[in-house]
Amino acid sequence: MNIITTLLANLNYSTIFLLMLLESTVIPVPSELVVAPSAYHAAAGNLHVWIVILIATLGADVGATINYLAGYYLGRPIIYRFANSTIGHACLLNQRKVEKSERFFDNHGMVATITGRLIPGIRHLISIPAGLSKMNYWKFLLYTTIGAGSWNCILATLGWYLHSFVPENQLNDKIMEYGEYIKFIIFALLAIVFIYVMAKWFIKRRKKLGLED
Repeated sequence: MNIITTLLANLNYSTIFLLMLLESTVIPVPSELVVAPSAYHAAAGNLHVWIVILIATLGADVGATINYLAGYYLGRPIIYRFANSTIGHACLLNQRKVEKSERFFDNHGMVATITGRLIPGIRHLISIPAGLSKMNYWKFLLYTTIGAGSWNCILATLGWYLHSFVPENQLNDKIMEYGEYIKFIIFALLAIVFIYVMAKWFIKRRKKLGLED
């Protein structure tokens, strides 16, 4: 992955777009090391932070569309065959990961294309089950943009914040360290939302059963 390393070391609007496109397919590119450092450089005046977020989100949309089209037109057997191939394994992919993303999509419906963009291990694969299920493309694109845009805003905020006290030679280590905290917070928030929705559904169901009795 020398090419990826070179691109990460030379972040500009073009490389941001390309790297985020790859990150949203099956290429193992950590978005944390694309958007956050770009925002760090934006805080130094080398880039514009809102353009960074826009370009990163557009790249994510294009990459996600590639996965969506693969799922839509190739179908499950070919997707699984690729995941189990040597190339798939080189991309840190396997059938179990694809099946995990499918279960997440099945359990959360179309909104999974929003929430899935915030979850490591699911983020870059959630577009495949959306394609397999023949989800309406424009809804898919809207939800993907919301999810990817939200994640990119979080990463950009982190990079901008770190610029005030972290030297550049320590940046990537600090991003990964703070990234773990962010993941924990996101999981906690998603858990709270899930509990709230389930509690609301349960209360509504009990009231409905009470009226029927």
